[in-house]
Amino acid sequence: MKAMILAAGRGERLRPLTDSTPKPLLQAGPKRLIEYLIEGLVKAGFDDLVINYAHLGEQFPETLGDGKRYGASISYSPEQAGGLETAGGIINALPLLGNEPFLVVNGDIWTDFDFSDLADFKLAADKLCHLVLVDNPAHNPAGDFALDDAGNVLNNHAEKATFSGIGIYKPAMFADLSNEKRPLKPLFDQAIERQQVSGQHYHGQWSDIGTVERLKALEAELLADQKLK
Repeated sequence: MKAMILAAGRGERLRPLTDSTPKPLLQAGPKRLIEYLIEGLVKAGFDDLVINYAHLGEQFPETLGDGKRYGASISYSPEQAGGLETAGGIINALPLLGNEPFLVVNGDIWTDFDFSDLADFKLAADKLCHLVLVDNPAHNPAGDFALDDAGNVLNNHAEKATFSGIGIYKPAMFADLSNEKRPLKPLFDQAIERQQVSGQHYHGQWSDIGTVERLKALEAELLADQKLK
């Protein structure tokens, strides 16, 4: 299964750091944010990777190269200035992702999620995507989606969890959609309404590195862990 890392966001809340460095290339402890994801994916068997970029995008191939030093093959999907948002970025990269289901991961998260849990995952015939949900962080207390006992993702439910930015998608989810700026949430809502979304809840470590404060907190945690080893 191929995997895509979404890395085209501007990272406004991480300015001034992102004025000179794309958010996923920011350093967090001994590595860049995106390197933790690449290494986790490769360890789980995802070694055919696609990375999209927009803001300061030339830095990605300059920094990561073709992926060989990570044990991966990295292809790049460049976007126009300002990017295409999440769904738009995926649609733009479909020629690189092929005709089979693929994994997509947000490039600005840190997690100890074991991607091998998804390496052999088979989407049910009636599902278009499978989402990994996590416990609600302080900055998103209301959550995004819920799960029923059968593992179906729900929208209108009192107890919701947060979408982790990790999911598996069938290309059919994006079929016949024009290549333009487009968010994922409306596509999720449509598919959920048709009961075409499955999911799972991961209770381990996960953080959306969306602010300077969260980046500093992650870095302190990673450096502390390193000292304990």
